[in-house]
Amino acid sequence: QVQLVESGGGLVQPGGSLRLSCAASRSIFSLYAIGWYRQAPGKQRDLVASITRGGNTGYDDSVKGRFTISRDNAKRTVSLQMNSLKPEDTAVYYCHAMDSTYWGQGTQVTVSS
Repeated sequence: QVQLVESGGGLVQPGGSLRLSCAASRSIFSLYAIGWYRQAPGKQRDLVASITRGGNTGYDDSVKGRFTISRDNAKRTVSLQMNSLKPEDTAVYYCHAMDSTYWGQGTQVTVSS
């Protein structure tokens, strides 16, 4: 079964940290780069970070120095470590097999005091 499943969202105070995980099926993990996207209410879905099969990473300017994307080939997971969180990071976060139609179901991240 081809799928992506996110986990790890929640409520955190400003300045706090969260770690999101995306578990991918074998076919997706072996074929695609993986991206983390986010969508706030009333806004478009934007790319936050991405990682290629070879481990090359890219970040949106808004999260550089605060977020780190990584992949564990043995576990077939892609993680997003989010530090120094800000209220404007509040959104639903999705993982996506880039250049495909495969998306996860999303996980809510809320940064609020």
